[in-house]
Amino acid sequence: MTDALTKMLAEKPYILADGATGTNLFNMGLASGDAPEFWNVDHQDKIRALYQGPVDAGSDLFLTNTFGGNASRLKLHNAQHRVREFNKAGAELGREIADKSGRTVIVAGSIGPTGDIMEPMGTLTYASAVEMFHEQAEGLKEGGADVVWVETISAPEEYKAAGEAADRAGIPWCGTMSFDTAGRTMMGMTSAGMVDMVENLKTSKPLAFGANCGVGASDLLRTVLGFAAAGPQVPVIAKGNAGIPKFQSGHIHYDGTPELMARYALLARDCGAQIIGGCCGTTPEHLRHMREALDTQGSGPRPTLDQIAEILGGFSSPSDGTGENTGPTRERRGRRRN
Repeated sequence: MTDALTKMLAEKPYILADGATGTNLFNMGLASGDAPEFWNVDHQDKIRALYQGPVDAGSDLFLTNTFGGNASRLKLHNAQHRVREFNKAGAELGREIADKSGRTVIVAGSIGPTGDIMEPMGTLTYASAVEMFHEQAEGLKEGGADVVWVETISAPEEYKAAGEAADRAGIPWCGTMSFDTAGRTMMGMTSAGMVDMVENLKTSKPLAFGANCGVGASDLLRTVLGFAAAGPQVPVIAKGNAGIPKFQSGHIHYDGTPELMARYALLARDCGAQIIGGCCGTTPEHLRHMREALDTQGSGPRPTLDQIAEILGGFSSPSDGTGENTGPTRERRGRRRN
């Protein structure tokens, strides 16, 4: 039987994913330092509202509130014994919202990094990472998630461990990494390196792969262009932040407007992404504009780095981490906006 996401990828030229989880939960009253996963049990109406937002905005896919739902992260809140409970509840609420939408909406079970550093630099073993991710994946599957969605990963070994965990749970998976360090992940992975890793996985390949979060939308699209240049055989995901974070009145504010994110969505599609969404700072209002733009404006040629910088702002570093594809730095955006 074909899984729901594979079927959707075959039927749609592009898929609109969701936006931020943390940003929207903070807007609902989540306190800094609290574990959002507790809300899957303690504040279910708020989690329903979290999921309903992107569905109402036209998203084809949304992520569950389970990003930090692994034993290592939950141990910080003395809740490492509640991994399966939180993940199952998060997926069940997502299934409820998706099933009543009247159309096909993919429930993607979010799995974020453990927060630990892999050996030999740190103490996290590959086997331990697989075990933690497997426990999470089983809860997500039991709750009705269509797919496991691994995100914001920096280390290739942790990415591979999450894929193996999904295999053990018997659920398909997708996986994105965060290229937030001068065009590379924190652990040094480049866009070309990720394509090579995905193509040579010994476990099942992800249904789609790509980049999320990072620095800003411009940097993320430069990474997507790097994916495209490597000729991947797997669909590409682009989930960029809504602009650049700024600290205002005691809160983090992202400066990307809904109109800017609509232009980002079109550029992401033209860069080669098939699954397009937002990350930090992206609200349902941003998603509505992205949906309208994708549905009403046709595809264009692959954009250049200069075109991306002109529309979204310059890059945070002069290269994509490989020493090639240099482009305007972020200062250009500051001058253009002043």
